[in-house]
Amino acid sequence: MKLPIILTGNNFKYEIEAVAKLFIPAERFDFTHTKSDINSLDEYISAETDNLNLKVSVKYMGQYQELSYTAESPEQCEHELCRLLFHSLKKITGINPPWGIMTGIRPVKKAVELLESGFDEDTAKKKLSEKYEITPKKLNLAFDTARNQIPILRKIDRKAVSLYISIPFCPTRCSYCSFVSHSIESAFKLIPDYVDCLCREIRIISEIVRENNIKVDTIYFGGGTPTSISAGQIETIMKTVSESFDLNSIREYNFEAGRADTITEEKLRVIKEYGADRISINPQTFNNEILKKIGRRHTAEDTINAYNTARKIGFSNINMDLIAGLPDETAESFKNSVDTAISLAPESITVHTLTLKRSGSLYENGKDYLRNKYNIGEMVDYSIEKLMLNGYNPYYLYRQKNTVDNLENVGYSKKGFESYYNIYIMDETQTILGAGSSASTKLVTPDGKISRERNYKFPYEYISRFDELMKRKGDISECLKKISSSEL
Repeated sequence: MKLPIILTGNNFKYEIEAVAKLFIPAERFDFTHTKSDINSLDEYISAETDNLNLKVSVKYMGQYQELSYTAESPEQCEHELCRLLFHSLKKITGINPPWGIMTGIRPVKKAVELLESGFDEDTAKKKLSEKYEITPKKLNLAFDTARNQIPILRKIDRKAVSLYISIPFCPTRCSYCSFVSHSIESAFKLIPDYVDCLCREIRIISEIVRENNIKVDTIYFGGGTPTSISAGQIETIMKTVSESFDLNSIREYNFEAGRADTITEEKLRVIKEYGADRISINPQTFNNEILKKIGRRHTAEDTINAYNTARKIGFSNINMDLIAGLPDETAESFKNSVDTAISLAPESITVHTLTLKRSGSLYENGKDYLRNKYNIGEMVDYSIEKLMLNGYNPYYLYRQKNTVDNLENVGYSKKGFESYYNIYIMDETQTILGAGSSASTKLVTPDGKISRERNYKFPYEYISRFDELMKRKGDISECLKKISSSEL
């Protein structure tokens, strides 16, 4: 049964649902505008507006809460109705979400906006705390991140674009994975045609970029696991990039090398030869038992060997990803992973909190994982303290729905090794052109308007409907014309 949510006098579906998910994760809701006899329901959420009069009533877990408020203006109604729901569910469940009522994925952006508007940090923190009821610990993290971001945001070239290249294949699918990725076993026969179409799309995008006299600022190869394909196929794609764009203007060239079971010295040499200067080698955990449990076919030792090989070849900017909250991983195990990553001394370490998506196999038991079975808050707190003590500063941060304990994902780096691309994609102030299956293009016009175009999700669809997809590139050209002719 879906939990009923009754909206009366309003259509605040998105935000009401987002607040409800803070307390009732991995749940589906049944929205209705018909207020029937709610007394006959075992559980429900009711959110009512009558002009400026607001009321929320919640029946859940055998308890009942009702709160009301009179807003000062129509503009306040949505936020204040969500606040009433927040406090009702907080009382019923005993859960205190650390980011408070802030449900958006970019909390740092609000901190940056306040600081750049001239508010001192104490005043800015007070404003966010009063509006969103964020805990002091998370406020400090947001503002630490904002301080590290601002110097880079001031250097954004808004007349340039970034390029994202998708290689949506993996050797196996991890149990927590939410990406549209495909195992090599099931998609092997598609890869040659996929590489051919991807190279064609890269050339088409480059023509549009060149026609409008636009520079490419950063490049990011992501997935999936881009190193799932062969060294020769990687070379074909990267050679196409080098022939299609002026790499002399590139400030950062990222390649998500990813899993140790796909990384070879040959592939790393190709990646370096064709210009990538920042790579990610992602252990997720250094606990071999947990690696098996999530479906990985490599060991912690394999990750360390891949890292050492990358250093031998000459990579001087390496990122490592860790995940807090993997199935059955204890706080002590996660802390060991943090300590091991620090001992290897990569230039950046990204700490994700486990997020359950409906496409991931863990979602079926999502409520169990999202109930903080292994004290994931302790894991995240440890990573913040230990990384910052060792010279890794937070420089980008984002949040997702259905994240354990409503926590966050944070990128930490040594000074001077912050990733431009990661900041750009969170700040949404530079156009990012996506190539490949499931890639998303984010068009940012000079007046700040944002629109998105998404390629087909699945490789077979991307290949079979490629010509049809390429006909939709007109909007990209129009956006780049506006950028080129603007006074940015």
